[in-house]
Amino acid sequence: MAEFWANIYVETAARYSVAILCLIVFLVIFELVTSYKNWDEIRRGNLSVAMATGGKIFGIANILRYSNEHNDTILESIAWGGFGFLLLLFGYFIFEFLTPTYKIDQELANDNRAVGFISLIISVGLSYVIGSSI
Repeated sequence: MAEFWANIYVETAARYSVAILCLIVFLVIFELVTSYKNWDEIRRGNLSVAMATGGKIFGIANILRYSNEHNDTILESIAWGGFGFLLLLFGYFIFEFLTPTYKIDQELANDNRAVGFISLIISVGLSYVIGSSI
């Protein structure tokens, strides 16, 4: 049985499956902390929310990439990926805090594309910093 789990194809499939599961869980958490429903807004054609959500997906995937690359076991990858996600989530709250004159969630829900784009860039940029740190 140990040979089965040592097979590179099995390990790759396992890491891929775990990454997809983590991505889904982390996106659900992001959905809970926003005041709008991501997928409803995207279905309605809200490009700002789509950009912000795309940035979150890219950011999470990038953090998981670094986590897989630098950890030997799947459990270590999950732990470091989860920690990286928490840092990304913290970055989201900092972005909200640093813009006290308006609410990021409201601007995204109102399809403010400038806010959607900067949100995308912040998520992607932070994912590289976080990923290189883990």
